[in-house]
Amino acid sequence: MEKPTNRVFSGVQPTGNLHLGNYLGAIRNFVGLQDTHECLYCVVDMHAITVWQDPKELTANTREVAAAYIASGINPETHIIFNQSKVTAHAELAWILNCVARIGWLNRMTQFKDKAGKDREKASVGLYAYPVLMAADILAYRATHVPVGEDQKQHLELARDTAQKFNNDFEAEDFFPLPEPLIMGAATRVMSLRDGTKKMSKSDPSAYSRITLSDNADEIAQKIRKARTDPEPLPEVKDGLAERPEAANLVNIYAALSDTTTEQVLKEFGGKMFSEFKPALADLAVDKLSPITGEMKHLLADPAYIDGELEKGAERARAIADPVLKRVKEIVGFI
Repeated sequence: MEKPTNRVFSGVQPTGNLHLGNYLGAIRNFVGLQDTHECLYCVVDMHAITVWQDPKELTANTREVAAAYIASGINPETHIIFNQSKVTAHAELAWILNCVARIGWLNRMTQFKDKAGKDREKASVGLYAYPVLMAADILAYRATHVPVGEDQKQHLELARDTAQKFNNDFEAEDFFPLPEPLIMGAATRVMSLRDGTKKMSKSDPSAYSRITLSDNADEIAQKIRKARTDPEPLPEVKDGLAERPEAANLVNIYAALSDTTTEQVLKEFGGKMFSEFKPALADLAVDKLSPITGEMKHLLADPAYIDGELEKGAERARAIADPVLKRVKEIVGFI
C-alpha cells in the first residue's frame, strides 16, 4: 500500500456558534495548507455527541461548519470536505485502537478532566475515549500532518503512541506513520474578549466574550469596543505584554488577521492608547470576516448543495480509508 508523504487531516466540531477562535486557530490555517498538502477536512459530528446534542441542531451545525470551510476558501473539488459519521472506518478503527491504547494514557488526558468537571462518574464513555477516536480519525487516512491547537497536542501525542504500539504489537513495521503536529500563526489560541486568561468559547455566558462568524459589522465593532483592556498605552516591545493578557490577546488577534507579527503590530501601535487601537482592529476584523459571513449565509440558504458536497467528500474519503481499514483487519487477524 502506497505510503502518503504530505497528507493533512483535521476537523472542527459542529457544536454551533463558530467564533473567531475557530477561524484563526483552525479554519484559516486549513485554507493555507491547500497549496502544499493533500488535505482532508472533517466535520467531526461523532465527537460532538460525546455530550448530548439536539439532533436538529447537530444537523444545522454540521452544515454551518461545512459552509465555513467553503466560505473561508477551502476548495471541495481539489481537497476533501466531509462529515465523520458518513465514513464508518472511523468507528471501526476506533474500536481496534481502543484495544491497543492503554487506560493509563487516557487517565492522563487533561481535556477529559476539564470537560467532565467534578462529577466524572456522569460523563459519557465517549467523552473519556474521545482521544482514541481522534487517533482513528487521523490514522484511517495514514495522515502525516495534523494542524492542531495547543490544547489538542496531548491528544496527538496519544495518536502517535497508539500508532507506534500498533506497529510494534503486530510487527507491522511502520504501517501507521507517526503524525506530526502543525501549530501555526500568531493567534492559534484566541482568548476571551472579557477575560484574557480564558480561551474564547461559545459556552461563555457573555456574548461579548466572542466574535462569531455570524456577527455583522456593527456587532463586531461593538464587541471589540467593549473588549476588556487596561488603562496603559500599548507597549513598544513584546515583553511589555507579559503581564497584560487582554492587551496581548487583542494584539495577537490583529497580528493574525493582518498576517503580520506581534512585533510589527507593536511597532505601528506601540505607545498609542486603546481608544486608537480598537477602531483599527474593528475595521480590520470587519474587512476580513464580513466576506466569509456573507458567503456562509449564501451557502446555508442552499442546504442541498452543502449536503451534496459532504456526500461527495465522504465518497472520496471512503476510497482512502476503506483500504486502510481492510489492511488493518488483515494485520489484526480478522477473517
